[in-house]
Amino acid sequence: MSAASRQLGTKYLVVGAVLAVFLSILSTVLNSEATPVRIAEQAAVLLQPIIALVALTGAAWLLMVVYRNLAFISGLTSERYFQTYSLDTPEEWVERPTRAFMNLLEAPVLFYVIVGLMLITGVADSIQIALAWLFVGTRYVHTFIYIAFNYIPLRFVTYASGVITLGVMWVRFAMQTL
Repeated sequence: MSAASRQLGTKYLVVGAVLAVFLSILSTVLNSEATPVRIAEQAAVLLQPIIALVALTGAAWLLMVVYRNLAFISGLTSERYFQTYSLDTPEEWVERPTRAFMNLLEAPVLFYVIVGLMLITGVADSIQIALAWLFVGTRYVHTFIYIAFNYIPLRFVTYASGVITLGVMWVRFAMQTL
């Protein structure tokens, strides 16, 4: 077996192990006793994960601004790059917070919609709230991995875990309301 094959096998082993841990956590959440949340409490408990995700998005934006300005001030990138985003490409670490920020504006839109629908319809239980926090947790881990060290197998599995969690939230909501 070649070194490249072993390395690829190790990466898939890491992805499989982390995904197995995540699926175990997801299974535990889904198999727990669903207790209804009183409508008077729903706003408070559903807004908390939204605020946490907005805070993460704001932190990623701030890191984007700081990294880009430091790169510009130190001469690691030029004004020309920021005009076209294709010429004088800076080192990869400069743009990681930007890509993480953009990622926080993509899939989380479906999270904001589902939580908004739960608030409007009054359909929320302890499992949906746990799933909301699990989704937010995956976004925090994904963003940290992306900006800090960008190890693709871990980044992929945290992204996939978040998307799976979001899908489960939507399926549960549909089953509860339709």
